Amino acid sequence: MAIEKVIIQNFKKFKNPFEIKFNENINLLVGDNESGKSTILEAIHVALTGIYAGRSIRNQLSAYLFNREVVEEYLASVEAGHPTAPPEIMIELYFKSGTLPEYEGNGNSEKNDGTEGIRFSISFSDKFNAEYESLIKAQKLISLPIEFYEAKWFSFSRDEKMPRFIPIKSVMIDSSNYRYQNGSDVYISRVVKDFLEPEDITAITQAHRNMIDEFAQNEAIQLINEKISAASTVMNGKLSLSADQGVQNSWESSLVTQVDGIPFTNAGKGTQCIIKTQLALSHKQAEKASIILIEEPESHLSFSRLSELMGVIEKATSGRQIIASTHSSFVANKLGLENLILLSNNNCCSMQSLKKETFEFFKKVAGYDTLRLILCKKSILVEGDSDELVVQRAYMDTHEGRLPIQDGIDVMTVRGVTFKRYLEIARILNKETAVVTDNDGNIEAVKKKYKEYEEIPFIHICVDEVVDTGDLKLSGKDFNYNTLEPKILKENGLDVMNNIFGTEYGTDDEMHKYMHAHKTDCAIAIFESATKIKYPEYIMRALKNE
Repeated sequence: MAIEKVIIQNFKKFKNPFEIKFNENINLLVGDNESGKSTILEAIHVALTGIYAGRSIRNQLSAYLFNREVVEEYLASVEAGHPTAPPEIMIELYFKSGTLPEYEGNGNSEKNDGTEGIRFSISFSDKFNAEYESLIKAQKLISLPIEFYEAKWFSFSRDEKMPRFIPIKSVMIDSSNYRYQNGSDVYISRVVKDFLEPEDITAITQAHRNMIDEFAQNEAIQLINEKISAASTVMNGKLSLSADQGVQNSWESSLVTQVDGIPFTNAGKGTQCIIKTQLALSHKQAEKASIILIEEPESHLSFSRLSELMGVIEKATSGRQIIASTHSSFVANKLGLENLILLSNNNCCSMQSLKKETFEFFKKVAGYDTLRLILCKKSILVEGDSDELVVQRAYMDTHEGRLPIQDGIDVMTVRGVTFKRYLEIARILNKETAVVTDNDGNIEAVKKKYKEYEEIPFIHICVDEVVDTGDLKLSGKDFNYNTLEPKILKENGLDVMNNIFGTEYGTDDEMHKYMHAHKTDCAIAIFESATKIKYPEYIMRALKNE
């Protein structure tokens, strides 16, 4: 059982109908903050289960669930004396064909016959027409009349459904959310309870009652109660201390989950997150669920623990569909870049056309920060740390002191064959990308390496078109005059570079040797210098998208 497509309208950030498609196995939602990742997970979960933020949606209908802009437009029409229809939240889940034939029909926004799915709505109820008209005539409507709204579920065959009878189940795992009650984490308590059989709960209830009884019978407590009672002269009744016997399941709020003898809430946040996720993936509700929704599984986890958790999630995919949000490149790489869905400006882009060897490479070497490229407005790929510092300073010198990242431009150090892996991602996403590379004395080799990107207008291969030569030798080998450092010296001259580095070299060859041996130190000096230098033309082309 899998969801093929979701359409969301007027729910939180999504005003106009927003459509997103999923594959059957793993789906990874990535995007900037406020791009709608969490909203998509919440929309799917509420449409399948009727649960929002841990409680029934029917008990917490609120104007804040609606897109703010559509509510403001509606209220403006009321104030103008020409009220439009009250806005409606609509969430449609389209199932894989053959999943639920009894849910097949054209009761969806696309009016497509032969489509299986469920339509969830929060809409104005006609049974409140009289009250609503009175409110409109009295001109007292200044907020959305949410008291006149109802939440309803219909199959595409137009049959009204109750969420608990929808055969496809989902489980929402948000291990980064902390809600406490009487010092106990509500989430973990609920998950632990879901593991228990009825006889287990009965045994715990009885043990808890025995503990309360033993408290009352304790000799020290009885002496204290006699003292309290003797001191009370205002009332005739007898005062005493007692453990709260509460309701039938009072143990849920008075017992505390522990990890190695430490209360769960006092354990490290990373430990809490991984335990919550592992338990939630294993408990009875998750075993019944065919859709697993996970909010940022990387929260508070170290690299090693995150790697461990990825193994748990990968095992959980067997026969189930996973839809997860993430800000972690490691998670994206490990679970497969081909499963990634990029959210931006209420649009989404899939990475399924990525070459198999590329997503397999990043899956095996998952430490690469691919999401930096995916989420930035523009990327500049360079060959080393010193190149990165120089490009950053060049940008600052030409943009009133702003760092590139302040304008959404990410300068990234990329080495070896990884350049072309990153460029493939850029090609799929139409991402403005510049490659700053040395010609190493062989311009034709550079052109051959990047030939397939020559005609792509948003990918720019920036290389110096001039091959420089000289007589200098290092360790018996010809010195390479065609890397960044020699090009900077050529552009600025010996006096300028001596001034920046605090050196007193008398010849270019001596400066070449120094810069070659101290690449990073020289780049830091350039980056921090009060003196602006001239930059090689190919560096400036990268900044200008040429």
